[in-house]
Amino acid sequence: MTLLSFLCSCPPVIPRSWFPLTSNTSAFSVNFRTQIHSSASTNIFTQNLDTTLLSIAESFYEDELWAAACLRVRSFHQFRPDAFGVRDHMRYLAEREFEALKERVSGKRTGFRRVSCINASLPLSHIASLSHDLCSSCKFSANGEERIVVATLDLNQCLSLPDEIVGLKPEVTGADVTRAYLSNVCVAEEVHRNGLGYALLEVSKLVAYDWGITDLYVHVAVDNEPAKKLYTKSGFVYESDEPAWQARFLDRPRRLLLWSGL
Repeated sequence: MTLLSFLCSCPPVIPRSWFPLTSNTSAFSVNFRTQIHSSASTNIFTQNLDTTLLSIAESFYEDELWAAACLRVRSFHQFRPDAFGVRDHMRYLAEREFEALKERVSGKRTGFRRVSCINASLPLSHIASLSHDLCSSCKFSANGEERIVVATLDLNQCLSLPDEIVGLKPEVTGADVTRAYLSNVCVAEEVHRNGLGYALLEVSKLVAYDWGITDLYVHVAVDNEPAKKLYTKSGFVYESDEPAWQARFLDRPRRLLLWSGL
C-alpha cells in the first residue's frame, strides 16, 4: 500500500501554456531550452552543465540514431572492461539496436502506427572532459557541430509493447491512434542529476500531444526508485503491475505500468 500511495500522489500538472505546440520539432527544443535556463539557478548540478546548450528533438538521421543506440547499450547492459572481446560485443549489441531502431522509426515494425526517437544532446566541446567513452561512442554531427547524445527515449504510438503490460486507456475502438508508450528511456550516468530525464519526458509529451495522443504510458521496474521518482515528478501515476509469474518467465524484475493523461 505504501508503494501504491506513493505512485498515485501526482505532482501539480505543468501548465501547457509553458510549452506552445507546433509541428516544427526544432521549436520544441528551443522553447524547452529557455525553460531549463530560467530554472537552472534552483537546481543542483553534479557536473556543472550549462543546460542552455541542451537540445531535445526528434531524430531522423542515421548518425544520431547510432549515437542513441550506443547510449542505450551503455545504459542497459553491465560490462567488465577487462572482459575478452567486450568492445566487439558492445558493438554487436549497438548494431542490433540501431537496425531495430531504424526499422521502428521508418514505420516498418508491425503493430506500431508511428515511432519517434527523441534525443537530448550537448556540444562535444562542453562535456569532452566528462568521459572519453561517452564522447567517442555517442557522437554525431549537426550543422557542422559535434554533439553528444546524453539522453534518449522512444515514443511509440500503438496499442501495446511486446512482452509488456497493456494500458487500458482510452477504452474505445481504435485506441492505437491515441495511446502511446515511452520506452528505452535512459540518461548517461555521467550527467545524472542535471534534470535531463525530466526535460526529455516533457518534450516527449509535447510531441505525443502534437500526434493527437491522449493517454501516455511507461513501464518501470518495481525496484527502480530513481526512475519511479522521475516519472511521478513528470505526472505519471500507477495503473497496474506485472504478475510475478510473467516477470519470472521473462527473467527480469517485475514491472509497474504508469499512466499520464495529456
